[in-house]
Amino acid sequence: MTKILLTGSDGQVGQDLQQTLIPLGEIVATNRQQLDLTSPNNIRQVIQEIQPDIIVNSAAYTAVDKAESEADLAFAVNGIAPAIIAEEAKKIGAFLLHISTDYVFDGTKNTPYLETDKTHPIGVYGQTKLAGEQGIEKNGDRYVILRTAWVYGTEGKGNFVKTMLRLGKEKEQLGIVSDQVGSPTWSYDIANTITQMLTQLNLAQTREIYHFTNSGVASWYDLAVATFAEAKNMGYPLKIKQVNPITTEDYPTPAKRPHYSVLSGKKTAKLLGKNAPYWRDSLKEMLTKLYKN
Repeated sequence: MTKILLTGSDGQVGQDLQQTLIPLGEIVATNRQQLDLTSPNNIRQVIQEIQPDIIVNSAAYTAVDKAESEADLAFAVNGIAPAIIAEEAKKIGAFLLHISTDYVFDGTKNTPYLETDKTHPIGVYGQTKLAGEQGIEKNGDRYVILRTAWVYGTEGKGNFVKTMLRLGKEKEQLGIVSDQVGSPTWSYDIANTITQMLTQLNLAQTREIYHFTNSGVASWYDLAVATFAEAKNMGYPLKIKQVNPITTEDYPTPAKRPHYSVLSGKKTAKLLGKNAPYWRDSLKEMLTKLYKN
């Protein structure tokens, strides 16, 4: 039976992967306590003990603004750890699927980013994630780096959609950034796609980068408005009456973010023989799931 080591099992995507990966084999799910990505020795030890056939690395340091002041920690988890995981995977002949981000790009393009486009991160978080990609390419043997973006899910506390629901209960008016554009993506769709990719790819010889997000494009403002509209339809208790579009300049943050970070999903769609679900449909599905719980 195929043995799959899953890192970051208590993260948004990690929790969904624990469900979607079940048909593929035995899942050994590890969180921060069981696999410390800041400790190279611990990473090596755990992988050698488990001897997995596949490693899915969904663990990451994802606090974009905090990364500016915690660069060493972000670099340890996002930059150094993936290279070590790739090295150990190579030693035991395991396949690695690693999750990366749209923030490896600078956002100066105005058409969807391709896997082959030049990377140029503008913040510490993006720089550390790019370092992880480069470490895998240098040390790894068989792998997929899957870049995704604007992730939200039913499980995470800090994601944008859940933050909007919380603020929408407390406030009548909000100002939301409207000049950053991307593709909001449901964590469950990412987990599903990863599972399908692992069945479609030739794991014996793949060394590739793929992009996956939900289809369609939105600003943070669009996502907030859609979240409130869908939530109100379902009967969520909301106080919010008005959402105002603001600029990035109106809402300064420690980290610079790309203004445009839409990823092209054509390569992944070709592999799987279907397009990604539309972001608004997935948002509705996620809110329905959340409301039922």
